[in-house]
Amino acid sequence: MGTYLNPGSIGFSRIKKKNYVDKSGLIALINDSIDTTSNLICISRPRRFGKSFAAQMLCAYYDKTCDSSSLFDDLSIAKSVDYKTHLNKYDVIYIDMTGVKPATDGFRSLVPFLTEQLTAELMEAYPGIPASADFSSTLVKAVECAGNRFIAIIDEWDAPIREAPETQKDYLEFLRSLFKNSGVTSRVFAAAYMTGILPIKKDGSQSAISDFQEYTMVSPGRFAEYVGFTEEEVQKLCEQESIDFSSMKQWYDGYAFDSVGSVYNPNSVMRAIRNKRFRSYWTDTSASDNLMEYISIDKEGLGKTIAEIIGGIEKPVDTNGFSNDLITFRNQDDVLTLLIHLGYLAYDEDTECVRIPNEEIRLEFARAIRDDKRPETMQRIRESEQLFLDTIHMNEEAVAAQIEKVHMQETSPLHTHGEDMLRAVLQLAYFSYKDNYLKFEELPAGKGYADIVYLPKKKSSMPALVIELKWNNSAETAIQQIKNRNYPAALKDYGGDILLVGISYNKDAPVDQRNYSCRIEKVAA
Repeated sequence: MGTYLNPGSIGFSRIKKKNYVDKSGLIALINDSIDTTSNLICISRPRRFGKSFAAQMLCAYYDKTCDSSSLFDDLSIAKSVDYKTHLNKYDVIYIDMTGVKPATDGFRSLVPFLTEQLTAELMEAYPGIPASADFSSTLVKAVECAGNRFIAIIDEWDAPIREAPETQKDYLEFLRSLFKNSGVTSRVFAAAYMTGILPIKKDGSQSAISDFQEYTMVSPGRFAEYVGFTEEEVQKLCEQESIDFSSMKQWYDGYAFDSVGSVYNPNSVMRAIRNKRFRSYWTDTSASDNLMEYISIDKEGLGKTIAEIIGGIEKPVDTNGFSNDLITFRNQDDVLTLLIHLGYLAYDEDTECVRIPNEEIRLEFARAIRDDKRPETMQRIRESEQLFLDTIHMNEEAVAAQIEKVHMQETSPLHTHGEDMLRAVLQLAYFSYKDNYLKFEELPAGKGYADIVYLPKKKSSMPALVIELKWNNSAETAIQQIKNRNYPAALKDYGGDILLVGISYNKDAPVDQRNYSCRIEKVAA
């Protein structure tokens, strides 16, 4: 067992010991690619989405220097027809790029280090290999001695590009020599599997290593099931550990793909289970460090777009021009695309729109904007907080005036009419709700659906807000509908005060009158 050649199954054995969610179906997809023209695969996922766990699972399965049958016989991959065909049948080259950083002067000597270390391990495993200064030739001779081709597994492949962009040219040339070399690639590698946060760096308009099949947070394709935990998997974990599934969904759901539905952040789910506590575990990862830096990038319209997204409005984004690095941003679309890859935004392939996925990420945005010292951001926060206070104190005139102000300032994204437009305005006006409230839209309540409900978090002493919206009708009519349909019944177990809030918009109001009106009534606990 070596460091980079055939590292064995210890890593996966540790992973499997407790609450392991069976993701071994991934192996079947890799097996299907072996000996095909699609055998080079690159998977990009945010931090803490199980990339390294998957890489160690693949090492354990393919490594021919160990017998891993006891680790896999009870998993779904064992039902695959070619399970035994590939089990422990290959030499594995496994490189965790973040792990080699300390030994390479922050990646500056990465390529010489890797070629030297791998050559030494190959020659130790296969003493018949002749010495060669050309690493590609060494690999070809190793395959001849081994009698089998290799599986390459590179974890966090993009770490050198993210953390030491000055090394990019030499590093990409090294990868090209392995995976875009007609005299080497097909002779040496049965398959290659790379993971990273970013897709493969573009060289002009094309990927620098164009033979790789890429599966990303924008387009995960057949690997969508393995982005994170599926809803069925999370439900099963919650049942096993007596954890409230609805809270788990609220906190960590939100990434969704057509073929599999909801997908959850696996690291956060497992930590919530271990700690018996729902909170943002994103803050504990280095992914949270730079959110403020990205959303503060000086691109026209970005600040306004971020405010709209925080308010709950889905925004269209063109993901095609992104250069797949952390420094090249032509416009706000590139910034939003980066946030998709980092996991801060969820992307819908059908609508090509982004949104904040869940409560965990909402908290991260809330923290970030409070660190934003730009005057326009601070004013937006202050006005939204004041709007909540005016609502709670039943200051109807002030509420109507502020909502009208937001409408006038944010008319450009509000191309819809009727109650959909009102909902968009309310989302922008009350965007700071995350400090004290959870928001529910179209909440089943009484004899219908409440338009918007802000439910106080457990630590908050705020009243609940049940909001009904009316287009070209009166705020009084909105209040009456809340009562007639008994919307507050949905909050019968809440136990605190409830405010009924009717908000209406009259598009034909005289020029000397406000378009918006508001009525607020209190329901005692």
